[in-house]
Amino acid sequence: MNRYIPLTGHDSTTPSLLIDTQTPLHILHDAAAYRIRAVTQVMENLAFREGLDTDNVVLQDFALLCAIPLRDGCDLLDVISQRLQA
Repeated sequence: MNRYIPLTGHDSTTPSLLIDTQTPLHILHDAAAYRIRAVTQVMENLAFREGLDTDNVVLQDFALLCAIPLRDGCDLLDVISQRLQA
């Protein structure tokens, strides 16, 4: 496994956001959990709101806003999984 791997959610031919695969597992896990919990809390708050009116552009922007940290969290969990299997 390469020491530094790019986040998959960053759409660029030259990656600038990288995961250090040699970071201690508990720190990688904390980073993943933080991102996933943040999106979960936003989605739960939204789910309990009544009468939410939005247009398609706002929904697309909101979906992207949620997808970025979820993708980052999944990338971190992938590194953890690879390290545990090694």
